[in-house]
Amino acid sequence: MDVRKLNELRAFVKLCKQNPAVLHAEEMRFFREWAKPEEKKPEEPPKPPEPESEESDLEIDNEGVIEPDSDEPQAMGDESVEVTEEMMDQANEKKVEAINALGEGELQKAIDLFTEAIKLNPHLAILYAKRASVFVKMQKPNAAIRDCDRAIQINPDSAQTYKWRGKAHRLLGHWEEAARDLSLACKLDYDDEASAMLKEVQPRAQKIAEHRRKYERKCSVLQNKRPLSVFFIFSGGFPGGMPGAMPGMGGMPGLNEILSDPEVLAAMQDPEVMAAFQDVAQNPANMSKYQNNPKVMNLIGKLSAKFGSQP
Repeated sequence: MDVRKLNELRAFVKLCKQNPAVLHAEEMRFFREWAKPEEKKPEEPPKPPEPESEESDLEIDNEGVIEPDSDEPQAMGDESVEVTEEMMDQANEKKVEAINALGEGELQKAIDLFTEAIKLNPHLAILYAKRASVFVKMQKPNAAIRDCDRAIQINPDSAQTYKWRGKAHRLLGHWEEAARDLSLACKLDYDDEASAMLKEVQPRAQKIAEHRRKYERKCSVLQNKRPLSVFFIFSGGFPGGMPGAMPGMGGMPGLNEILSDPEVLAAMQDPEVMAAFQDVAQNPANMSKYQNNPKVMNLIGKLSAKFGSQP
């Protein structure tokens, strides 16, 4: 940075401190317009990134993933029905018939029989889990997930239900959901089949999770950035305007150090501190208003020290 220009700038700052009226001269209009804070527009919630942009550099092996089924939701039974012992017995008979049909490869017949059993006893979680297992075999993962969700509402501790829902998610390429369900299934009641599938899906789930963490960290950094001008407001506390605001001004020494200082960044997110900085930017003489405000003065002191100036 040009030392001569910096000295001239310091001299001008000193003059403004001694006689703030200088800033109201007509020839200083350009500076007043620059220092005037922009009207804040209502902040809009950040738009979620398009899937293509987020996943553009993420490659996942989707072998075995199928198109989602779009059948009408299957019957779930009337939860308000008062189930009698006779209905329980009939539901159990239908369940046995359904299991036999499944053993003979008659999948649709098994679905129909499980549905009849569910209508007779809609409060029995195993019936939904069994029907879900058939839907998985029929390559209808969405139907299976609906049944598993209902079964988990009734009994959240059934390992088999999480196993079948994990398998359904795997068919849809929902790697993280599949890994969670299969892991929980193994914790509740270890199963070789669930464990083998977990080993298959877990690396993909971990890859997606790590990619998302990196993406979220990047978004967080971008959202938390503040305009650099807050570090270079024209006041008696520290010299100069924003780099590039005046001819011949280059990068400010210590800028990278300031921007990496967590205390500075935290203070700049304080609305009270930001309001004080804007006030002083409009009129450096207003610095006196904040002499007893430790938050403002501590930050100004820190910035001034980094720039080699005294507050």
